[in-house]
Amino acid sequence: MNKFEEGFIALNRWILIALLAAMSVIVFANVVMRYVTDASIPWSEEVSRHMMIWLTFLGSGLVLRSGGHIAIDNLQDALAPRYARVLRGIVLLLMVAFLSLLLYFGCIYVSRTMVQTTAATEIPFGYIYLAMPLGCALMLVHLALIARPWLKSREFIADEDFDATASASL
Repeated sequence: MNKFEEGFIALNRWILIALLAAMSVIVFANVVMRYVTDASIPWSEEVSRHMMIWLTFLGSGLVLRSGGHIAIDNLQDALAPRYARVLRGIVLLLMVAFLSLLLYFGCIYVSRTMVQTTAATEIPFGYIYLAMPLGCALMLVHLALIARPWLKSREFIADEDFDATASASL
């Protein structure tokens, strides 16, 4: 399972890096074109907005696994360790239910929006909205991979590139 997890995380990161790099190049090229030639790339704003949507949903699982999402820990900090684990179990079940519902209804939404097209690129909106169910599916996989240590002792996966606890101490 460790090899799968490492490959899964690496693939997820490289997709995010490629999306961010492409978005940066498109926006930079559009700004340069606008100031140098007084003409902009007509599709750049639309495509960069869609890339940002994909970045948000595809990156949410990586943030989840390292504890970077907003959380209110006061209640579980006040509880005895046994009851805090029970509370984390309830939270985990609620997260699985919520992400499963988003995945299910996201797929329905994608299928319903395949007939609408975007203004500049004329691609179906369903391809943009596909980020939601795919991102939720990735979050479910990330959640499954971190569930045991998080339930047991509220530990997140250590990541040398991102430390969620460092920002909490500021």
